[in-house]
Amino acid sequence: MPLDDLERAARDAAACTLCAAVLPLGPRPVFRVSPTARLLVIGQAPGTKVHLSGIPWNDPSGDRLRLWTALDRDTFYDAARVAIVPTGLCYPGRLPRGGDAPPRPECAPLWHPRLIGPMREIRLTLLVGGYAIRHALGRQAGLEPSVRDFAGLLARGLFPLPHPSWRTRAWAAQRPWFEAEVLPALREAVRGVLEKAGGMNSPRPPSFF
Repeated sequence: MPLDDLERAARDAAACTLCAAVLPLGPRPVFRVSPTARLLVIGQAPGTKVHLSGIPWNDPSGDRLRLWTALDRDTFYDAARVAIVPTGLCYPGRLPRGGDAPPRPECAPLWHPRLIGPMREIRLTLLVGGYAIRHALGRQAGLEPSVRDFAGLLARGLFPLPHPSWRTRAWAAQRPWFEAEVLPALREAVRGVLEKAGGMNSPRPPSFF
């Protein structure tokens, strides 16, 4: 049964220590999965604030992502409807010149099939940031061309986005089409899949982490 597969995968992923020797703060996989989730958010990897709290997107980047999607915190963290599986489940450390290091390359090939595969109700996947876009679309996929092609990728149930860090403000200011075209389409797509998932007061099936 997919539920058994997903529950087992979530327990195994939460206990993963594969990269322990190279993780500066040690392993702490941060993700949320559910057999009933209809929206999947794939980002890059937890930052230090998320590592400390254990809550995905619990930082200013998460605030901006929720603003982009027009989701309040209660809806965003309703794991029965919104799954969150980053490209790397653990905080990977910092680059010598600043900024977070890339997600560990071992992580997504190991855990994405097991965590995402059993979630059969996913109807829309947000690919947030270059690492998520390249993992899903191939190493040749560029950030801007992918985001510009959001309509074509939406037909495949994918929606590419830049990472919602403070740096994106300058990127978006130079690309007015992002706010004028991409964000309205994003909000409509997110609203469409979540409205079909039932009301906030409907019974909640199990969710994991």
